[in-house]
Amino acid sequence: MQCNLIEMAKREIRFYKHYFNEFYVDQSEKVRRKIAQTLIWLQTLDRLPCSILRSIEGKKGLFEIRIEFGGDIFRVFCCFDKGSLVILFNGFQKKSQKTPLGEIEKAEMLMKEYFRDKE
Repeated sequence: MQCNLIEMAKREIRFYKHYFNEFYVDQSEKVRRKIAQTLIWLQTLDRLPCSILRSIEGKKGLFEIRIEFGGDIFRVFCCFDKGSLVILFNGFQKKSQKTPLGEIEKAEMLMKEYFRDKE
């Protein structure tokens, strides 16, 4: 029995503007593979552990995808639209304990812009 990712997909992923792509191409090939694997999990698994996907406290509708590779930590912000549509915004490499407020604010602004542009 052959398995097709399209048939297994639970969610569709879209990139909002150029922000995610700019982050993605700046990473090493190994990090890009890890990011791609995490996005496949996001597309195909019914539930993801909060170690991979969690909501941003106090920011309704905003989530972060958490990626660890070789001791480095990366974050990609996203939101859900129409239930199974995931919209990716900005990403960054985390260099401190706390997620930089500027990155969260940027993601929140992009999410508001995305829904405003949709109308």
